[in-house]
Amino acid sequence: MNALTELFTLDRITLDNPSKSRAEVFAAVGELFSQQAGLEANAIVGFLNAREDLGSTALGAGVAIPHGRVKGLKQPIAAFVKLKDPIEFAAPDGEPVSILIFLLVPEKATQQHLEILSSIAQLLSDADARKSLASENNPEQVCRLLQTWGSA
Repeated sequence: MNALTELFTLDRITLDNPSKSRAEVFAAVGELFSQQAGLEANAIVGFLNAREDLGSTALGAGVAIPHGRVKGLKQPIAAFVKLKDPIEFAAPDGEPVSILIFLLVPEKATQQHLEILSSIAQLLSDADARKSLASENNPEQVCRLLQTWGSA
């Protein structure tokens, strides 16, 4: 079992998202998280934007990990979004982003936040995993790949 096993559920996997900008994809994920975590969508977007204002969460190679600590959140929540068309995301390699893994953690979950972020970064740094996530069109397969990545 890895740090991602419990984090991803089928209802938080979105493939072919039509968003054309960071603002649009943040709004879509804000709505998703608001329905599942009982928080205001605008507040979630605010947390994501505040973190992004510190520096882009894009890693390069077409992937990003928008994340933040959220007051009032009880447990970590994540979502996987694959965009229909890549968007500009101020990536270090200048490449647009088409795969985003969103992560929200409770405000005081510092160590847990870092462990989960580290696991997500390792996953997205794995060229084979990135290729699988980019090419997979079945949400169940994407969810399974995220939940079992790195397991023996």
